[in-house]
Amino acid sequence: MFHVEQSKTASRAIIHIVAKIIAVTNQKGGVGKTTTAINLAASLAANDIQVLLVDSDPQGNATTGLGVEKGLENKRTLYEALIQNVSIEDAIVKTLCEGLELVPADKDLVAANLDLVDLPNREFRLTEVLAPIRDRYEYIVIDCPPSLDLLTLNALVAADSALVPIQCEFFALEGISQLMDTIEKVRTSFSRPLPLEGILLTMFDDRTNLARQVAEDLKDFFNHEVLTTVIPRSIRLAEAPSYGKPILMYDPRSRAAESYIKLAKEILENEQRRRQTTAAESAR
Repeated sequence: MFHVEQSKTASRAIIHIVAKIIAVTNQKGGVGKTTTAINLAASLAANDIQVLLVDSDPQGNATTGLGVEKGLENKRTLYEALIQNVSIEDAIVKTLCEGLELVPADKDLVAANLDLVDLPNREFRLTEVLAPIRDRYEYIVIDCPPSLDLLTLNALVAADSALVPIQCEFFALEGISQLMDTIEKVRTSFSRPLPLEGILLTMFDDRTNLARQVAEDLKDFFNHEVLTTVIPRSIRLAEAPSYGKPILMYDPRSRAAESYIKLAKEILENEQRRRQTTAAESAR
């Protein structure tokens, strides 16, 4: 679950252990992106993992969804860290979930897309902001806005992988090609591997033929990149943010809570498998 980077100075190697950054992204709204960011982060933290959730959406739904009040005087947010050179450490707040911390966002973040335009290395601002704290966490989850703007681009450039929630509905594939094009441009233009963490099927209702057919179409289209875990449509899951709690705290015995626990486990197992494969290849 850690990334290990090695650099040699003089005759010795220095090993840096840094968090894996996952950008949760889809420019199509209403697909469960923020819900997934909140509940994946909380489920990872429930595995005794230190996690940071970065709310990079000006709507600030991940902030309120974790019970953190927006708009308080003197409260630092991602905007100040990105634009005003405020230390990201001053913006981090604790949440009700042990092991999960948050960089909040509010409506001020709307201006970031304009303010970033004239900054040097504008696509790398979030990368630079997160660099000093990456060794404090095992995972950093970024909740991206539902658009392909400079905030999303910063998140993708900073990320080690992209997790794409897709709702099981008729227009599920609409716009995904544009997102994949953006991810490919990040890979080529910024020399970032940016693999897919996976395609996550959300709001799934197995009682309907349409949901089952869409799920099959997505699996045919994305093949092995579709995650095994499926997030069901759930009233309890929809209610949880209004109480400022992830589903694990609001209704830990619900199907939705079980699904996000499975998602965290699947992501951890996939990461462990990738690390073992990398180690085996390095040993050859």
